Amino acid sequence: MHQLRLFFIALQFFTRLPIPGWVGFKPEWLQGCAGYFPLVGALLGLISGALLLGALQLFPPSVAVGLAMVLGLWLTGGFHEDGLADSFDGLGGGHTRERVLAIMKDSRIGSYGALALIMVLGLKAACLVALAEIDPVLAAAALAWGQCASRAAPVWLMHTLPYAGDAEHAKAKPLATQISPPGLALALGWVLLASLGWALAMPDDVPLITGALLALAAMTLYLQSKLERRLGGYTGDTLGASQQLGELAALLALLALTRWF
Repeated sequence: MHQLRLFFIALQFFTRLPIPGWVGFKPEWLQGCAGYFPLVGALLGLISGALLLGALQLFPPSVAVGLAMVLGLWLTGGFHEDGLADSFDGLGGGHTRERVLAIMKDSRIGSYGALALIMVLGLKAACLVALAEIDPVLAAAALAWGQCASRAAPVWLMHTLPYAGDAEHAKAKPLATQISPPGLALALGWVLLASLGWALAMPDDVPLITGALLALAAMTLYLQSKLERRLGGYTGDTLGASQQLGELAALLALLALTRWF
């Protein structure tokens, strides 16, 4: 029962979706729920993917993908996208660790953040449109899987890096600590389960899934190195950025590999 509670805590933290009243809340549960981040992503991806398939019956791929992405943004309140913008503003405009962290705390969006949002969201949309033109089911599967797998990137960073900001004043203080090995294993387990499910349902897509996993891993490791060098750890904003960039890397790899497989 407690594990189910932790899943609902993760769902409440990252989405607008309602949860049962019996779940309750304790701040220390936030750290324990990290292993369920990919499962939350899978649920969001399945909802958006279902809308994508339905919208493709009425609209061209560009409009259908746009609607699916709007739904995804509404479901999460742009939670990860906000982190992406703040991270690029900080890392792009700050020359010292202290200045980077100060910029990230500023609620205003700067040119680096705006450009990052435009380019990342635009590239993700372009990838999904191209995939939908090849095979609508492939596009829906890529959307659902990408939402799941990319949410393992923040968990990896929370496991491998210390918190770089002021932990005492963090918005989600319990998340400002390193995730335990069991939490990381649970998160990676959901990604493995989602990958196996896709592979069993669509065996011809195994090379695409493998390539997407490698691209996601490469992006995550690059961000780990970058954050360790620039900040000495992660912040909440950089976790959101890792999800967005990891998802984009996976989609780009999937699309590129469709030319060969």
